Amino acid sequence: MTSSNTVSTAKLREAAEDAYAEEIAALIASDDRPRPPNWRMSPRAVVTYLMGGTLPSGFAVTPKYIGDRRLMEVAVATLATDRALLLLGVPGTAKSWVSEHLAAAICGTSRLIVQGTAGTSEEAIRYGWNYALLLAKGPSRAAVVGSPILRAMEAGRIARVEELTRIPSETQDSFITVLSEKTLPIPELDAEVSAAKGFNLIATANNRDRGVNELSSALKRRFNTVVLPPPATVEAEIAIVESRVAALGRAFEIPAEPPGADEIRRVVTIFRELREGVTLDGKSKVKQPSGTLSTAEAISVVGGGLALAAHFGDGRLSARDLVSGLGGAVVKDPVQDAIVWREYLETVVKERDGWKDFYKAARASA
Repeated sequence: MTSSNTVSTAKLREAAEDAYAEEIAALIASDDRPRPPNWRMSPRAVVTYLMGGTLPSGFAVTPKYIGDRRLMEVAVATLATDRALLLLGVPGTAKSWVSEHLAAAICGTSRLIVQGTAGTSEEAIRYGWNYALLLAKGPSRAAVVGSPILRAMEAGRIARVEELTRIPSETQDSFITVLSEKTLPIPELDAEVSAAKGFNLIATANNRDRGVNELSSALKRRFNTVVLPPPATVEAEIAIVESRVAALGRAFEIPAEPPGADEIRRVVTIFRELREGVTLDGKSKVKQPSGTLSTAEAISVVGGGLALAAHFGDGRLSARDLVSGLGGAVVKDPVQDAIVWREYLETVVKERDGWKDFYKAARASA
C-alpha cells in the first residue's frame, strides 16, 4: 500500500529533449552531414526528427509535425543563418510544439524560454540583478542575473519567445540589438555580451493578435516568418489528434481503451465544418462560431472524453463522453454560439447517416 504522504517523482510533462532523448541520440549517431556551429545534428537530421522517418539502422523516428515538409525545411534553414525565426498562425497550429522540438534537436535544450505577456518586462529579455550581491559589492558581472536570451547568447543555443505580440511594443524593442548586432549591452558595467556561434531565436505569434502589440517594421525585418496553417486535410488532422491523444493517455495513465477512428473522425469533421463554414462535401453552408476550433481543442475534447469514459463509464469512449466536452469547445459566446451549435445539430448532424447516437447525446446535453 502506498503512503498518502508519498510524492511521485514522475514528471507530468517532460521537455522534448527528455521525452525523445532516444530518437535524438539515434539521429546524432547516424548523422554524417555537415552541422552548423554548435548544432547537435545537421539541418537535414533536424527535419527528419520533426517529420519522422527510418534511419539506416532501421530505427524509426516518430513524426512530431504532420504537415508540409517544406515549411520545416525553411524553418530549419532560417535558424542556420543570422535571421531569427517567427512561427505565425492561428491558435492550435503547433507553433509552440514546433518551436520546442526545433530547440531540442538543434541545441539539446528547449528550456531557454521567455513567455510573452502584457506584463513581460525588459529584465525578462535582457537581465536583472541579484540585489543582495549588488548591495554588498556593487555592480559586477557576478551580480547580473541573465535572462534566457542572455544565457542562450553566452552558450550559443536557441532561445524561445512565446506569444511575441503579447509583449508590450516598447519592450519588444529590446530584441532589435540582440538580433541585429548579436550583442546585449550591459551599460551599468560598461560591457556587453556577444553571442556565441549557434545562437538564434525562435518566436511564436498568433495572427489573430494583430493590432494587440504589432511588431515594428524594424523588428519584423529581423525575422523570417513561417506561417503554420491548420491541417490541410481531414486525414492529416485525424492523424494529429490520434497521435496526441495516445500520448496524453500514456502520460496521464488513463485506464481506457484508445479511441476508435470513427470517434476521432466525428470530432475532426465537426471542427472542420464549423471552422470553415461549409460541410465536408461542400453541399451545405453552416454558420461559424466565434471561437477558432483549433486542432489543439479537438485533442482536448477527445482527451477529456477519454477521461470521462475511463473514470465514469465503461472504459470505452462513447458519443455521450465526446459531446460533454464539445459544447464548451464550440460555445464560447453563450448567446451567439449556442444558436450556431443548435442549428448545426439540427441541419447537419441529425441528417447524417450513422450519427444518430451522437445527435441524441448532443441534444440531451445542449
